[in-house]
Amino acid sequence: MRPDLDPNTLAQIVVWGALALGLLLGAVGQWSRFCVRGALADWMAFRGPGRLMSWLLAIAVGAVCVQGLVSAGLLDAGRTIYWSERFPWLSYLVGGALFGYGMILAGGCPQRCLVKAGQGNLKAAATLVIVAIAALMTLRGAFAPLRVNFLDAVGMTLAGPQDLGGLLGRTLSVSPTALRWALAAALAATVFVLAWRARARMDRAQWVGGVVVGLLVGASFFLTGSIGFLAEHPETLEPAWLGTQSKRPEALSFSAPMGHALDLLTLWSDKSTVATFGVMLSLGVLLGAFATAKARGDFRLESFRTPREVGEHFTGAVLMGFGGVTALGCSVGNGVTGLAMLSAGSALAVAGISGGAWLALARQLRAADVAERPMATPARV
Repeated sequence: MRPDLDPNTLAQIVVWGALALGLLLGAVGQWSRFCVRGALADWMAFRGPGRLMSWLLAIAVGAVCVQGLVSAGLLDAGRTIYWSERFPWLSYLVGGALFGYGMILAGGCPQRCLVKAGQGNLKAAATLVIVAIAALMTLRGAFAPLRVNFLDAVGMTLAGPQDLGGLLGRTLSVSPTALRWALAAALAATVFVLAWRARARMDRAQWVGGVVVGLLVGASFFLTGSIGFLAEHPETLEPAWLGTQSKRPEALSFSAPMGHALDLLTLWSDKSTVATFGVMLSLGVLLGAFATAKARGDFRLESFRTPREVGEHFTGAVLMGFGGVTALGCSVGNGVTGLAMLSAGSALAVAGISGGAWLALARQLRAADVAERPMATPARV
């Protein structure tokens, strides 16, 4: 243990550090409009590459940061949820698909809803409340039996970490470390080439937003995996990662933290319920987006216009709360952090998210086409 810092102090450093990282993420998210949902929607609807390239840049930069931390001994990636040996493939697929469908209905994933709520969007704020309730119901409430007994029960236990480098290394009898670096480098090179080719259709904010979000993935893992790590906790005499809800290294993710935030607010006097990395990160995103929106003159109140809009947002929120917890991560948890970790489970979850988003977008486009189609003149009898 560090001679000058006790576990409680280290936990507080992680928690307040999460708030600082969240403030930066909220500010960058508000300025650059970084959004995985928007990236998929732009590409699927009209082949707009800007936000898609920004998302891919975040993954690529994050992947290089992660491998750097692992190689430097600053992150035990094997203890993260993304490299778990347990591989619940059905949960990844089904949870991801439900999440992807829901984020289209709700107009944004939890990360984007936090940013929009900071800008004064009451629809996004209401959506976050429903996401939090659904997440808690999925973690240990009425939805939990469905997740545990029917989805999580279908899976397998691997012989080692589920990251792509580890899987390929075991299959090809090649060093996983070398493969991980090769995959991260290949990913980064490919993404930067694609982004450079699409530069005419990208603005500076999209470049900066993607790079900063990727760096924040690395900063989060450094904070939770190195600064908050004790090789031997004085009470348990076991390794400990302080300040995180999962007691593991954590980075950017928002579905389950919404539920944990609701727990904290409703059980405030319960001394066992404390602010953790994910909760404070989410609060930071909200406050950072609010401050940036006010400074840029973007803050304005916006609410629901029709009962149908209320229904779609709330349905989408329930799907995101359930899907995000079931898939072990949201569009940022799996779609940025997990892919940066080269996690096979996250890749499967993102395939589900993309499929669900495509179905929802196709449905919305068909509905818009029917609404815009001129009504036929009734035949005269």
